Amino acid sequence: MRKAFVFGKFMPFHKGHEAMIRFALTKCDFLTVLICVSDQETMPGVLRKSWLDETFRQEQRVEILTYHYDENILPGTSVTSASVSEVWAVAFKELLPDYNILVTSEPYGELVAGFMGITHIPFDPERKIVPVSATMVRNNLWEAWPYLPDSVKKTMMKKVVILGTESTGKTTLTGRLATHFNAAAVMEAGRDIVADSNDFSMHDLYAIATAHAARIKATDAPLLIIDTDIHITISYGEYAFGKKMQIENEIFSINKADLYLYMDNDVPFVQDGTRIDEAARNELDVSHRNVLEKYGIEYEVISGNWEERFEQAVGLINHLVNFRSQGANFSSVTHS
Repeated sequence: MRKAFVFGKFMPFHKGHEAMIRFALTKCDFLTVLICVSDQETMPGVLRKSWLDETFRQEQRVEILTYHYDENILPGTSVTSASVSEVWAVAFKELLPDYNILVTSEPYGELVAGFMGITHIPFDPERKIVPVSATMVRNNLWEAWPYLPDSVKKTMMKKVVILGTESTGKTTLTGRLATHFNAAAVMEAGRDIVADSNDFSMHDLYAIATAHAARIKATDAPLLIIDTDIHITISYGEYAFGKKMQIENEIFSINKADLYLYMDNDVPFVQDGTRIDEAARNELDVSHRNVLEKYGIEYEVISGNWEERFEQAVGLINHLVNFRSQGANFSSVTHS
């Protein structure tokens, strides 16, 4: 029986890793993937394992193992070194004594296999098939985003929701933040379904909930700035009709965000002909906040003039996603 193994840190797992693992499967009967987790690293091994488990859940010939090690015993370096390779070869031989194939994309793969007395099969050492590396992902998530498997995108993506009552600048701020951060803007579905806030039905609210969730789900980017969410739709139902909407768990899950920014109603009311009046706007503000509290949604209140609101939002989003420079390289907090 041909038993092979692949090893790496997978910080994070990307499509280059996936291609190597699928290539390795063509060379063996059974494959073990070792996720090597150093005691000096902060990215949890359980997170890395979840990415691979989800990606290969249908493949019966693959097992995913997490291998925790002490860097004082096993050096955590990617430099090609005979002495380092020999130390790792001893550890791998003890862990996988009856394996006969090693697949890597690294020069040191030949050395490790040689010390183990097994065959090394290289895969795309020049990174031409899938031009990505974990370093590239960590340094520029925007550029590397297309090379991430869906399982990784789910945990890397950050969602920011802009909330508030009518005429508080939600839509304008959403667009401006998306431009500033080179993010994807998800605009509210309500305006496309209901032209006038004084004329809508419960049926319309359910249509809005479904359409808005579909928009969020269809948007693929590291950072989403989302105009309004399901809780505001629920609030409209309670405020206008005194009815609680029955919302599916999937819609709540899709709408779930990492940061909620609530626009205070301390700005002048502007009637564009399709909005409720100012008194109702302020009553709706109370309803929105009550619904958010009821559902346990914690939010940051954004107040002041338009420029102050923008600056407050930028600061909070920067803190969330750990930007290295103004809207440039985006590195997920899980990389710290």
